[in-house]
Amino acid sequence: MIRSYAFLPLFLVSLALASCGFSLRGNQPLPPSVNYVAVTSAQAHAPLARALKQRLEVYDIQAGDLADTPNPDHTVLIRIMPEQLERRLLSVFSTGQVAEYELIYGVNYQVIFPDQEAVSAYFEVLRDYQDDPAQVLAKTRELNLVLQEMRQEAADRIIRRLASQSPVSDIE
Repeated sequence: MIRSYAFLPLFLVSLALASCGFSLRGNQPLPPSVNYVAVTSAQAHAPLARALKQRLEVYDIQAGDLADTPNPDHTVLIRIMPEQLERRLLSVFSTGQVAEYELIYGVNYQVIFPDQEAVSAYFEVLRDYQDDPAQVLAKTRELNLVLQEMRQEAADRIIRRLASQSPVSDIE
């Protein structure tokens, strides 16, 4: 008998969260009128544009180039401006060589919803990177992996912001 009541608190908490409108971050749907996202970039084959297209597929959102748009009236356009990567010095070795950097990946983009004004946005993704002059090849590979991870995080942020910036009249 006690065993059957063990799930009651869990059920009540789940019911309370569902009834108050709680949803996980990044779980906001795009408006039903939007059925395609066209991604363009200032640079041909920009790594962030490729990462964004891949992440859109993960979220089950059709994405591609502007030329492949099936219906321009129901297409959201995302324009990716050239990416910016800066390194800020954090620490040095006793010999004067750089020991640690802060990588600052700046993303500037525009979102254009059908029949709406362009919405511009900018954000930064930050990472600490330790440099070791004795292991140049390994650190180059590690830097490339860190940059790839930063691009994926930037693509996820763009998708979350896309859902939150969508016109309110189309959501419900």
